[in-house]
Amino acid sequence: MSPHKLVKMANEIAAFFAGEPDRQLAIEGVAGHLKRFWEPRMRREIIRWVDEHGGDGLSETVISAIRAHRDKLAPLDVPRG
Repeated sequence: MSPHKLVKMANEIAAFFAGEPDRQLAIEGVAGHLKRFWEPRMRREIIRWVDEHGGDGLSETVISAIRAHRDKLAPLDVPRG
């Protein structure tokens, strides 16, 4: 799947959690959604996008979710931090 499509999808997830007044809960919500509903290869690609492109195009909430919850999101074949 195209990284740009993944960015769009991840931003839509973050938009859903944008109404959460507690930023930490929003970050956890995004990470939880990615873990539960995204295939490992999708999570691998979005993590690589953050690592290699600084998360270009991603909302700050998505970038924070990936950085804060990398260990839980990264498939086993992605180097960890």
